[in-house]
Amino acid sequence: MEFSETGQKNGKTLMLLPGTACDYQTNFAAVLDRLGEKYHLICVNYDGFDGSGLIFPDMITITEKIEKYIKDNFNGKIDGAIGSSLGGSFVGQLIQRENIHMDHGIFGSPDLDQSGKFGAWLQSKLVVPLLTGFTKNEKKKARTRKKLKGFFKMDDETANRFIECFEKFSPESVRNEYYTDLLTYLRDDIHVENTKVHFIYANKMGKKYLRRYKKHFRDPDIREFDMQHEQWLFGGEQYAAPVLKAIDEFMELS
Repeated sequence: MEFSETGQKNGKTLMLLPGTACDYQTNFAAVLDRLGEKYHLICVNYDGFDGSGLIFPDMITITEKIEKYIKDNFNGKIDGAIGSSLGGSFVGQLIQRENIHMDHGIFGSPDLDQSGKFGAWLQSKLVVPLLTGFTKNEKKKARTRKKLKGFFKMDDETANRFIECFEKFSPESVRNEYYTDLLTYLRDDIHVENTKVHFIYANKMGKKYLRRYKKHFRDPDIREFDMQHEQWLFGGEQYAAPVLKAIDEFMELS
């Protein structure tokens, strides 16, 4: 596990938790400097995605390591955490387990999918090859680059950065991450005293995700944005600026 602290030394603490098959350097590249101007950032790379050569074990083992770091270095309390996509599952676990405390749990348009073992196995068999197989030759890379640019409105530099990120990680780590995320459940109607839950709702994902957010958490603060899944992190300033403004508003709430 890699925990890298940067930004304002005396700012509010804000943990950044990346999504599937990503490190924080790639996932939050477009907003890292601006978040660091205001907050003391705790940037996390999970086992298997930290350059250590380890393989990602499972979601709960990683959650326990995150909890230990917060206990050891911040007396068990941080001001906030942002989870990008799968990273939102870690935010949810940290809140519902109540082994540490955060004032603000911020979910960056996650899907929060959950499944039984057979469904998780089947989805992994279908999806993981798509996440790991496109880097094997230049034709597949070119097709993937075109899709990223078309669907997410990425520019060439951003699309190339994500492709380079995906191809450097072990397929076994990606498989374990994807599979165990589906098996790591959130309760319904989660409520923790003095913790506010915030969702960045990308409305182009569909309303079933909005219903899911309201199902798992009691009275979440949901901000709706006209964008695709996590597009604020790689779709350009028109998406990033309003979401960054919302994050500042979240963090200022008492």
